[in-house]
Amino acid sequence: MNALDRSDALRRARLVVFDVDGTLTDGAIELIGGSATEKPQEMQRFDVRDGIALRWLVDAGLSLAWISGRGSGVTEARGVELGIHHVALRVKDKRVELERLQQRLGIQVEETLAMGDDMPDLGLRARSAFFAAPADACAEIRARADFVTNAAGGRGSVREFAELVLRARGAWDAIVESYAR
Repeated sequence: MNALDRSDALRRARLVVFDVDGTLTDGAIELIGGSATEKPQEMQRFDVRDGIALRWLVDAGLSLAWISGRGSGVTEARGVELGIHHVALRVKDKRVELERLQQRLGIQVEETLAMGDDMPDLGLRARSAFFAAPADACAEIRARADFVTNAAGGRGSVREFAELVLRARGAWDAIVESYAR
């Protein structure tokens, strides 16, 4: 995809889809407590700059979705806090899940952007016009990405991708100015 096609895909997008573990987080899962009869408590770490960038995408009129092969109360709570429109957890086939979502929303592949870091996210690549990857994504994902961030997953990569989208749509300067007043 050339630079002109890339910008066009970013401008016409209506849906932005993110993997969670390794993209929105650094991929680490910390389990606390638990026993043979008691489930351990799970902790995940999300980057606050990624979070505000997700809000900016929502404010710019984009629908956001998280599609994850895992699932936890922590992920659900963070999605609610950020106003994520569609959260699908414990998904076995991300391509099928994204296709269902696109059909339900009446959104085409050409209107979809996605970001992921590992092999299961190739299904997101297959159903998106533009695909981004964090700097620490696996080699197969980076090779198929239209954009690879400088930041690692859970360390500002989502913010970097969101800024790219917002700049292409002409919304970035207004966001900066809204804070500069």
